[in-house]
Amino acid sequence: MGNWKVGVISASDSIARGERVDDRIPIIRQLTTEWLHADVAVYRKVADDMEDLKEHMIELVDREKCDLLIVTGGTGLSPRDVTPEVTAWVIDRPVPGLAEEMRRAGLQQSRRAMLTRAVAGTRGNSLIINLPGNPKGVEICFNAIGDMLSDALHILQGTGKASEDWGGLGW
Repeated sequence: MGNWKVGVISASDSIARGERVDDRIPIIRQLTTEWLHADVAVYRKVADDMEDLKEHMIELVDREKCDLLIVTGGTGLSPRDVTPEVTAWVIDRPVPGLAEEMRRAGLQQSRRAMLTRAVAGTRGNSLIINLPGNPKGVEICFNAIGDMLSDALHILQGTGKASEDWGGLGW
């Protein structure tokens, strides 16, 4: 497996209470292996609660030193969907292009994708990404940005040149 340390938080009241199986974590594990050659090192089930989510997100980035933190669920319009707000509070810098590309890819499958409020950004030299809670949405969104994650992490951590130079455009 690769050198990236990946953390995943499933934001869901029912999953956190053990009332529902987390059907998205197997997909995330498969996709992190496929795109990053990395396994999920840290996994948490957390209720849709702002304080709990904030505490776990900060812990996984600051103390557990996850290079990539994926927070799945809580990105919709329900009053309990608070993942984007917590992520916006935790990150230092937004990376809107990742969220935009996930929504664009989602819209090719369903008009409902425009209702997702998922965000992406950095905290220190870690990348934090919100994914939907729907397993199919997880797959679509992750695959939409999977080819850029390794480059983003390399650039963010200063561990070498990204795999492409964007045709000399200076991106």
